Amino acid sequence: MRVGIPRALLYYQYFPLWKAFFEYLGAEVVVSQPTTRATLLEGASRVVADTCLPVKVFTGHVVALAGKCDCLFIPVIRSLKPRTYNCAKFLGLPDMTRAVVPEAPPILEIEIDVNRGRRFLYQSVYRLGRRRAWNPLRVRRAARAAWQAHQEYERLTTSGMTRQQALEQVAGGGTAATGSRPDGPGHAEMTIALVGHAYMVYDEHINHGLMARLRKYGVRVVVPEMLDRARLEATVQHIVGRAYWTYEEDVVGAGGYFLGGGPGPAGPVVDGVIGVMAFGCGPDSLMMEIVSREAARHREVPFMCLTLEEHSSEAGIVTRIEAFLDMIARRKRRYQAACV
Repeated sequence: MRVGIPRALLYYQYFPLWKAFFEYLGAEVVVSQPTTRATLLEGASRVVADTCLPVKVFTGHVVALAGKCDCLFIPVIRSLKPRTYNCAKFLGLPDMTRAVVPEAPPILEIEIDVNRGRRFLYQSVYRLGRRRAWNPLRVRRAARAAWQAHQEYERLTTSGMTRQQALEQVAGGGTAATGSRPDGPGHAEMTIALVGHAYMVYDEHINHGLMARLRKYGVRVVVPEMLDRARLEATVQHIVGRAYWTYEEDVVGAGGYFLGGGPGPAGPVVDGVIGVMAFGCGPDSLMMEIVSREAARHREVPFMCLTLEEHSSEAGIVTRIEAFLDMIARRKRRYQAACV
C-alpha cells in the first residue's frame, strides 16, 4: 500500500514520525513535491477565496498526490496539551479534502486529542494501524518506532539544525550541516530569528526563499525549534498566562524569548526578529500582535512582521528584508562607535 503525505501544514513537524509508523507496518510512503506556483494555483481554485494560504497550499498538494498513492494520510490534531486547541481549519481537513478534491484516494484519519485522555489516544493509534496490521502488539511496536524517530528528529533541531536539514538526515538518510551557519560572506555579521509556524518558515515558495535569502546576505538564522521547549513554555506563561493555541510556543514563546521578554536570563543574543504569518489566519493575527507588543515594550531588538498571501510579490519581500537588515547594520555601527 502506498500512503500519500502532502508536503504542507504539519509535514515539517511530524513527517519522520509518520514515515516510521507506516514503514514499520509495511507501507510505502509517497510525499508530494515541494510547493510550486502551479500547486498554489490549483489549491486556490478548489476552495473559497477567504481560505487561508496554508490550507490552499495543502489542497494543491492533495491534488498533486491524486493517482500517485492508494490512500492519503490526513491527521486531525485537536490538542497536544490539556486545555489547548488547534485552528478550526485543521480539524476539518479530511472532510474538506473529500469535498473539494473528489478524485483524491481514500483518506486515513487519526484524531489526536489529549483532552480526551490517554486511552482515547491509544485507541486512535490502533484504529489507524489496523488498516495494515490487526495484531495490536505490532501496531504498538510501530508506534514506539515512530516515537523514537520523532525524538531523534527533535534532538537534531535542538542541537542547531533547521527542520529542513534534520529532515534530510532523518528521513532522507543524508548528512546536514549546522542550520544556523550562514552560507554567504560576512560570516554571522548579524543574527536574525525567524518566528512563526513551520509551514510558513520552511515552505520556500510561500515565503519566497526567506531563509536561503537571509543566509546569502551573510546572516545567521535561528528558529524556534532550536530552543528548549521548557523555556518556550515558561515564556508563554510569563507573557500571556497560559497557552490557548496548540503551537503558541512557536510564535509567542519564541518571539518573546528572542526579544528578551521571557522570565529569568535573557534569550539568545539576536540582532533582529522577523515574524512570518499568513494573511487571514485568526490565531496568527492574535499571537503575532502579542509578539509585536512585546517588541514595542522592550525596544532592544528590532522586530518586523511579514504577512504573506498568494499575491505577495517577491520584490516586495526582498525590499522589506533588505531595508530591515540595513537598519540593523546602521544600528550596530552606531552602537560600536558609541562604545569606542
